[in-house]
Amino acid sequence: MTTTTTAPPAQQPSWVSCGHCRSLVYGKRYQRLLRVCPECGAHARLDAPARVAQLFDAGSVEELPVAATAHNPLDFVDQRPYAERLQQARHTTGRTDAVLAVRGRIEGRPLTAAVMDFRFFGGSLGVAAGEAVTTAAETALRDRTPLLLVTASGGARMQEGALSLMQMAKTSNALAQLDEAGLLTVTLVTDPTYGGVAASFATLSDVVVAEPGARMGFAGPRVIEQTIRQRLPDGFQTAEFLRDRGLVDDVWERGEIRARLARLLAVTDRPGPGWGESETDPVVRDSQLLDQLPAWECVQLSREAGRPTALEHIGYWLDGFVELHGDRAGEECPAVVGGIGTLDGLPIMAIGHQKGHTTAELVARNFGMPSPAGYRKAARLMRLAAKLRLPVVTLIDTPGAYPGLTAEERGQSVAIAENLRLMGSLPVPVVAVVTGEGGSGGALALGVADRVLICANATYSVISPEGCAAILWKNAAEAAVAADELALDAASLLRLGVVDGVIPEPEGGGHTDTTALSDAVRRAVVAALRELRPAPETGQTDEVQGPVAARRWRFRAFGLAEGRP
Repeated sequence: MTTTTTAPPAQQPSWVSCGHCRSLVYGKRYQRLLRVCPECGAHARLDAPARVAQLFDAGSVEELPVAATAHNPLDFVDQRPYAERLQQARHTTGRTDAVLAVRGRIEGRPLTAAVMDFRFFGGSLGVAAGEAVTTAAETALRDRTPLLLVTASGGARMQEGALSLMQMAKTSNALAQLDEAGLLTVTLVTDPTYGGVAASFATLSDVVVAEPGARMGFAGPRVIEQTIRQRLPDGFQTAEFLRDRGLVDDVWERGEIRARLARLLAVTDRPGPGWGESETDPVVRDSQLLDQLPAWECVQLSREAGRPTALEHIGYWLDGFVELHGDRAGEECPAVVGGIGTLDGLPIMAIGHQKGHTTAELVARNFGMPSPAGYRKAARLMRLAAKLRLPVVTLIDTPGAYPGLTAEERGQSVAIAENLRLMGSLPVPVVAVVTGEGGSGGALALGVADRVLICANATYSVISPEGCAAILWKNAAEAAVAADELALDAASLLRLGVVDGVIPEPEGGGHTDTTALSDAVRRAVVAALRELRPAPETGQTDEVQGPVAARRWRFRAFGLAEGRP
């Protein structure tokens, strides 16, 4: 059983000086602001008990018993014996070691947590800290609850030698068990998080978020500068730096963390068997019932700048959306967006190409043309959806994958191919909607689905009409002729069986009434998922062969004269 020693009572100062900007803040106000400076926004460190009190429902917290570990296993002595240092840290902090393991609730939803305390030996990872993190993970596994890791550490504890190093593997294996069990894991990175903690459990969670300004890395900046003999850029290793490079999912202000965690925990909710029954399916499945516009007119409407973007669709029909960023390999692609939210009470993973309306927005999103990092981010989110048993909904609107030099250097073809294989293997329902342009393999990389729908004025093609005309007609001005020949409009695609249905648009196009179009897409997705969701009593979909076999068969049959091999 973990015991707590008695720390000297802390006195609340009347005024507090911000450690970053040196502004004076009234002490009680500073505490109400959760130790965030109102002048510069700097987030001061919180100890583990204060962090737990901030995040969890009052009265819900229970400290977990942690098994006894070796005390001073090396009899280490530097300028002072390690045993003396341990005794002093326990007296000063009131804690037995650097990690507080608890279970409790956030907005009524159960959660297990391991919270690091930087006051205790700089939050270093020793055998007791590793045991506490592992105990929290094993408790989450036993209780079938999500796990939260709040990190604050200088790295592995040197005074415990190789036994400290082994805690990296021990805690990482504990996280792997939660992956295998399909349980959500979340890391909140606080300042600082370095060394063996960053290189083990801290970065293995499904969702990794950070407080503003929090620093994380394997090596510290002084070590790096001494090694490479170069000055590091401003903001290096900060939360914002890491987010921009796809290494953390987002940066959350301290005052928002509790509410955002509660949104994430909603993935554990599952609606009953009657979900979605009240919605009317707007999808047209007979091409003869469609008013077929000239293909070139559809091309123009699909590119209309006023059409709703993926984030606008998501914002209209998902509650509690938590956007996730980055491929976790060093890049973030703004042309692909995705995250978790609830669709009429059903948790789903939504992923889409993101364009924009203004020139500045389009440039910032690379005109909706993803880099390899965009497809790898999408793949990461789809794997997370598979782990958590969340349906996947993709929104397709791209001229195509980005064809630049850097994209080729970083493996554009491989990234697309990996997505095609992954989507065909996902063990959860997948619905894809072409909401605008469906350009070539860049679109198909989000389009291998159980149900593929298309908006009435959207297009889906192997190449743009202009590109086809330039290659085959030797004249890009023949784009309208090429569009007709490519059969890229919704009615033609429905006749070919490439799409399963067409979502009607407002008269004049979706840009004339974006709310109506988004609502039609929402109802179409609900109807498709209603059909595809596993039956609660059997755990099976309506497809006798199961979701993966049925999805693969859907694509296996394309191009066959009789529809069967």
